Amino acid sequence: MPSIVYSGVGPRIAYERRIAGLTQAELARAAGIALGTLRKIERGERGVSDCLLDAVAMALGHDPARLLPNRERPDDRVHQAIPSLSAVLATYEDPEDGPCREPAALHGAVASMVTHRLSAQYVRISRAAPALLTELCRALRTAPPHHRPAVARLLVDACRAADAVAFKYGATDLSARLIDLMRWAARHADDPLVDATVAYVRTETFFASKAHAAGFRALAGALEGLPRDTRPSALAARGALHMRAAVIAGRAGEGDAAETHLDEARALGDRVPEGVYGGTAFGPNSVRIHEVSVAVSLGGARLERALELARVWKPPQDVPAERRSSFYIELGRAQLWSGRPDAAFESLQVARRIAPQHAREHRWVREDAATLRRLKRADAERLSNFAAWCHAGECV
Repeated sequence: MPSIVYSGVGPRIAYERRIAGLTQAELARAAGIALGTLRKIERGERGVSDCLLDAVAMALGHDPARLLPNRERPDDRVHQAIPSLSAVLATYEDPEDGPCREPAALHGAVASMVTHRLSAQYVRISRAAPALLTELCRALRTAPPHHRPAVARLLVDACRAADAVAFKYGATDLSARLIDLMRWAARHADDPLVDATVAYVRTETFFASKAHAAGFRALAGALEGLPRDTRPSALAARGALHMRAAVIAGRAGEGDAAETHLDEARALGDRVPEGVYGGTAFGPNSVRIHEVSVAVSLGGARLERALELARVWKPPQDVPAERRSSFYIELGRAQLWSGRPDAAFESLQVARRIAPQHAREHRWVREDAATLRRLKRADAERLSNFAAWCHAGECV
């Protein structure tokens, strides 16, 4: 994928560097670039490639989008990756010959992709996904039988990261094809917990098509297929499916079913520590976040439950950024529907600070920002800037 070169980022990098208390030499060393290069960038004498932007952003501890001028679109890099991902899906059963890294290196590359997904670093995923998926398909084809399950599990995890990008950026057909590749790879993994992961992710296709009843049936079938296992990973897999079932039942307006699955998820969440299991965050905090999601979906009197929970609890830092951002997006919608537009705007801004790429591409953020702008509440200039940032006009 060709690299994008951004101009006009030097002053922003210099500003963030000074805020972080770093000298040019310290930032250059942390980013792994030449000091002279950084000086030229800050003086505006050269542009910044996407790889270099990522390195500087990582050294500063920021999302790359934070360093870009307002006129730039960081999602350009994501859209450039879409054709490459489509090409991978056209050849996954018969990938081109080429090198394959050792299993440990492949495992490390996939682990990085999972980390990027959980922290909503979609641009970084888009850069790495096409080549990594191709390599994993090649590795699966050439692996000896006793190694195939492990490679298949890696392929499922990498596909899930790529799917997060496709789904968040509205490429629903590509998302469905990536999920089909996950299902194909899962057959080679021969692991019911991998099957549970695929069922969890596959629910996206039912959300996208509003086929909630079919999605609910698919999750029920996945729950039936899980063995009764007391390992934390198995308990978490079952609990995650119950959380997902509660959300899709809420979207379908089935309050009783949603409450039943939330109760099951709470009981399982109490049996495991909060953490990431098989690529999915699960535990008591994750269940609470899903309680808010269900309450917003069902609406009515249940909105007060979401607002009450938010008054006494906030997701802690150890919950992945994408999920914490989702909490504030859902909370913002509850506040907006409850006649609290200023509080809703504040929640949307918190979601943006936690996971900018996630918030920017979330349809509810755009819809709610457009509604708030029509209401002309809160700080008009900040609200207009926010609405422009998330392309709120695109949802009208």
